[in-house]
Amino acid sequence: MTNFKLNRRKFIQGANAVLALAALQAKGGPFANTPNKLRVGLIGAGWYGKSDLFRLIQVSDVDVVAVCDVDRNHLEEAGRLISERQASRKVPAMYSDYRKMLADHPLDLVLIGTPDHWHARQAIDAMMAGAHLYLQKPVSVDVLEGEAILAAARKYNRKVQVGTQRRSTPHLIDAKENVIDKGLLGNVSHVELCCYYHMRKDGNPPLAPVPEFLDYEMWTGPAPLRPYDGLPHGSWWRTFMEYGNGITGDMCIHMFDTVRWLLQLDWPKRISATGGIYVQKGGKSTIADTQTAVFEYDELNCIWQHRTWGTPADPEYPWAFIIYGDKGTLKGSVMKYEFIPAGQGDRIAKDVVYERDEFPEDIDEPRIELHTAPATRRHMQDLLSAIQHDRLPVADIEEGHISTASCILANLSMQLNRPLVYDPQTKVCLDDPEATALLRRSYRKPWQHPYTT
Repeated sequence: MTNFKLNRRKFIQGANAVLALAALQAKGGPFANTPNKLRVGLIGAGWYGKSDLFRLIQVSDVDVVAVCDVDRNHLEEAGRLISERQASRKVPAMYSDYRKMLADHPLDLVLIGTPDHWHARQAIDAMMAGAHLYLQKPVSVDVLEGEAILAAARKYNRKVQVGTQRRSTPHLIDAKENVIDKGLLGNVSHVELCCYYHMRKDGNPPLAPVPEFLDYEMWTGPAPLRPYDGLPHGSWWRTFMEYGNGITGDMCIHMFDTVRWLLQLDWPKRISATGGIYVQKGGKSTIADTQTAVFEYDELNCIWQHRTWGTPADPEYPWAFIIYGDKGTLKGSVMKYEFIPAGQGDRIAKDVVYERDEFPEDIDEPRIELHTAPATRRHMQDLLSAIQHDRLPVADIEEGHISTASCILANLSMQLNRPLVYDPQTKVCLDDPEATALLRRSYRKPWQHPYTT
């Protein structure tokens, strides 16, 4: 069996700090009427990092004491908006290096909204500094990073909520309770997962000087240093395998994780995939524009397909899951679900829940995804409750790791053109040393991979 240890970082102070549960004070939540506030830090203050933080502020009267981003423009904007949002109107301390932020402030909770290639290193460093985490998905860019995050969470007894918020989505919770749990589907032996969004950025922008407000060296961190060809923010970085896991790691993880939650599925017994760049060949992008993956369980296959070209198979469900049972079919997406009985019985349908009246500030927030805001708020509340009651959150790091690693293994299967069987006990791909060697990506010096044997 492979053993591992976590590389400690001497610059982090307060690694043994323990969250004082009485420091939480939520609006009507489990921490109301407590004297102090949860001390919060944000790493990655772009669009989604701020969005996650604002949802937390809406459900808990936290003290956002520090924020970090390598883009000075992002940082200054975040500082201003946070001061407008939090009750104290305090401007948080601002940092371009998350290590300095963690060293300067004893934080109870850290939100991580950086690009995927930074998740593992920052997550582990924050937990070692004493913080619980809200960690965006995917949790890692290689399988063993995920194993290291899971090990750190258990070693330091930190609660980690992964941003797979379909588990906290009101209409999908309804589907679980009123379709899945009541056995309306009967025996389930086939699942389809898909994404047909045209979301693969492509093109050939020219090389350019790095702007003075961006620390591109720190943005890149442990990943390969690409020649600078424009701001990586938004979706440009996602089009490169150097920084993420492609469409499968970005979009399949949500739907696969949802199905795993609904059907109580653990690790797949085997994973296979095919695909590549079949259509959109003209640009710099290195992620697949077409992919099919199969996640195999006993007498059940979950089949993923994405295309970043063409039309969706069902225009009403361009990003979705479909669960087939012998008594009926359940279709679900971020916008709705439908249960269609195979014979006699009633159709059941629910639409997404919006909370515009309860949270009118949502309406004017730039780039907000109004349909996901209620789910993210519930996800934050569940994390706060998990911390208070010393239980695992609904999207615990182990669940996020399984869903993330399964998508990474699908990409590796596509790369190697053969099925893979991963053993989470031994941390190897069975009978496949070549695949096992790909479970851990190289880090650019001086950064150190958090998993060592």
